[in-house]
Amino acid sequence: MEAVVPDKSINIKGLVCPYTFVKAKLAIESMEVGQVLEILLDYEEASRSIPKSMEDHGQKVLKTEKVNDTDWILLIRKERD
Repeated sequence: MEAVVPDKSINIKGLVCPYTFVKAKLAIESMEVGQVLEILLDYEEASRSIPKSMEDHGQKVLKTEKVNDTDWILLIRKERD
């Protein structure tokens, strides 16, 4: 599988719910269908809640990866407006 290059990246480290989802939702809303958003976060609950919420809103979760002891990277592709 070829590496996905994100069209936009946001760093929401230091934020907690619901701010994590609000920032992610605003970022994906500003993008075109088919583009990929990369989210860097350090709040474990958000590593589960953001992907679920994005899928509930019709977006595609490409990756949820814990990259070290504290951080996760999410890749979300915008599937619909």
